[in-house]
Amino acid sequence: MSPSLRIAGLLSGTSVDGIDVAIAELTGSDGELVLTPCGQWELPYPDELRTRLLAALPPAPCSAEELAKLDTLVGQAFADAVSHAEERAGTVDVVASLGQTVFHWIDDGRALGTLQLGQPAWIAERTGRPVVSDLRVRDVAAGGHGAPLASTLDALLLRTVADREGAPAAALNIGGIGNITVVPPTHSEAGDDSGAAGDVLAYDTGPGNALLDLAAARVTGGAARSDVDGALATAGTVRTDLLERLLADPYYAAPPPKSTGKEHFHSTYLAAALGGLPPVGDTDLLATLTELTAVTIADACARHGATTVYASGGGVHNPALMRALGHRLTVRRSDELGLPADAKEAYLTAVLGWLSWHGAAGNVPSATGARGPRVLGSITPGERPLALPTPPTSPISRLRVANSRETR
Repeated sequence: MSPSLRIAGLLSGTSVDGIDVAIAELTGSDGELVLTPCGQWELPYPDELRTRLLAALPPAPCSAEELAKLDTLVGQAFADAVSHAEERAGTVDVVASLGQTVFHWIDDGRALGTLQLGQPAWIAERTGRPVVSDLRVRDVAAGGHGAPLASTLDALLLRTVADREGAPAAALNIGGIGNITVVPPTHSEAGDDSGAAGDVLAYDTGPGNALLDLAAARVTGGAARSDVDGALATAGTVRTDLLERLLADPYYAAPPPKSTGKEHFHSTYLAAALGGLPPVGDTDLLATLTELTAVTIADACARHGATTVYASGGGVHNPALMRALGHRLTVRRSDELGLPADAKEAYLTAVLGWLSWHGAAGNVPSATGARGPRVLGSITPGERPLALPTPPTSPISRLRVANSRETR
């Protein structure tokens, strides 16, 4: 059994709402990783920093000067988030950061690069803790998409579910972009046209909240950042002409592995989709974009025989979106598996940090498209010299979420 390690996992999603941070206690033994949640928090970005980050996203131009400044400012904000968490849940041994994605370079279906801001040296300097960061790019260099890295956690967490039910188990995260992970039963003989039987599959399904947030800001003159409680969508009617135009995007028909981001689904994209159509009412626009997210997620799940999904991410708080999904799928929350829907990705980051710290592969090649397993990320030392543990003798094949009483 490996010694217990307390890791702070943190990231900011593609919606750029703020910083999610969670502290987990992790112990590995005989191929099993035991995760004890110790607390999770969501901290908003300062308004000016969020505005500057959004202004830096494609298709807007951004200078090297501004990227350098944002890299520092995000790193400092992430360091503050770790301090906030430690004050409430005790000190950690390691920090793992997925950073703030500002660009994901896809060319002809291949990922060629990815950029996350949040300079780890600022986190290490302010907290004194070693920092595991830049977790996506090694997978990209190995031919993968560097996403969705949620597949790593989902493959470990859903294995027992899939084997118990004898059917594919699926996880869904709805942030700015939606992504799914599908874990087949161990002895599954059912294949499909996008992966061999038994392969864990994961990919971005398309926009989650990205276009919805843009539309909400558009129709409210910037007064709203999102469709709060799905109120706008609920008041509208789906415009089938707009929906059909949006669904014609070749991304949806492309086979996995694949990934996307706001460099594709942005304000110019939305304006082009509306071009030439009869005027679309404000609430009808939100209703149609909500339907788009639900249809593309449900179609992806159906392709792999998944009828039930365990959902997480900000999208679970949108009743209109949850109703639209519920018409097509059985939707449960990741809380049923022990991980809060609002903090699952932060706990994912902690798991990725544990794997990298122990010299274990952190990607799922069948999900990301990489040529093979890779140890992810770079390590920035803290105030003490690095002393890395011995890699586990057995590959980690499952994850168990425990509570404090089970492990202490």
